[in-house]
Amino acid sequence: MIVERIWTGNAYRNFNYLIVCPESGEALAIDPLDHQRCLAAAKAKGWEITQILNTHEHHDHTGGNAAVVAATGAKVIAHYKSGSRISGVDRGVEAGDVIKVGKTVELECMDTPGHTMCHICLRSHTDNPALFSGDTLFNAGAGNCHNGGNPEDLYTTFVEQLARLPADTRVYPGHDYIENNLRFTLAREPDNVAARALLPDVAGQDPAGGRVTTLQEEKQINTFLRLSSPSVIAALREVFSDLPENPDPKTVFLKLRELRNKW
Repeated sequence: MIVERIWTGNAYRNFNYLIVCPESGEALAIDPLDHQRCLAAAKAKGWEITQILNTHEHHDHTGGNAAVVAATGAKVIAHYKSGSRISGVDRGVEAGDVIKVGKTVELECMDTPGHTMCHICLRSHTDNPALFSGDTLFNAGAGNCHNGGNPEDLYTTFVEQLARLPADTRVYPGHDYIENNLRFTLAREPDNVAARALLPDVAGQDPAGGRVTTLQEEKQINTFLRLSSPSVIAALREVFSDLPENPDPKTVFLKLRELRNKW
């Protein structure tokens, strides 16, 4: 499986992806907002985009669909409940469905509500597992729930699905927010050694060649995956005086999400 990460350089800091079968050259485009860069990358490498996967319905993830379809005839894939929100969907998918790309690539669909209620993440089952997480899990952060989402569902997605993936799973999100997310982690957990060590490496980095984390690293640097950390809980209690002495993980997650909304 070839992963071509495409940095859009736009104000939203989007990443687009081409997932390519090395034998056939067929490619799946994930959220190809910057259709010009996606099409140019495929042309330069001799790949053929045959499918598009939208992780969710927001325009900064679907806005390039029409141009890519017009240029390639690619079929559009999205959450099975998102048809009214994404035009031209050819295939609706749900948890456990498999998207095949060319001869060798298979990607499993995960139904991951929270950022929106029709959000799909894709995971590979290769020797080097990968997660294409859209706006659910970011490097060192979590998606917001402002436009059609629900933080309680996001919590469930994190603890019941994402946190259980293999430790060596590489995390490919829909945006580059890693520097800001690490700063939030350190604001909530000042003694987080791993986050403090990583921050200088990513501060001001060129996202085109930027850091790709693993799930194991995320559990060290991502405050939304560190819900039982005594430091996280102690810092939360300074803001929320009514927080129980031993708050449950869901309460910690929701309080962190509330703080991140304003940070």
